[in-house]
Amino acid sequence: MSARDEITDLIYTYADRIDAGDFEGVGAILGTGSLTFDGALDPISGPDAITKTYEATTRRFANGTPNTKHIMTNVMVSVDPDEIHASSKSYYTVLHALPGEFALQPIIAGRYHDTFQKVNGKWQFLTMHIFVDLVGDLSTHLSPGTL
Repeated sequence: MSARDEITDLIYTYADRIDAGDFEGVGAILGTGSLTFDGALDPISGPDAITKTYEATTRRFANGTPNTKHIMTNVMVSVDPDEIHASSKSYYTVLHALPGEFALQPIIAGRYHDTFQKVNGKWQFLTMHIFVDLVGDLSTHLSPGTL
């Protein structure tokens, strides 16, 4: 598999873990680096801190998931000539629904700017920077007090 394919798989794995409600898995995949949000000053680093951030801000429902689908598009990967470092830019659109309570709709969209490093032959996140470009109704998605 090419470096671009491996990195793209990491991006898709991140989205899959969020949608599955696997916040420990999110912490594990991002915990090799740091997570930042546009406009926020301090990076969140380490698997435990990243896991706790997702657990504190994102609701999970009876099925154990946040009832979301992260649609990842426009994934552009650039691998440095050293073949040890890389970066990517991608778009996300998050769909959310609660049967009988909240109709299926896009609730947020934005961009990820990520960096990666190859360690012991395996690509891993170095940084994930999240930009929020469009916001819809997050009332049933975020934990109370998050906004």
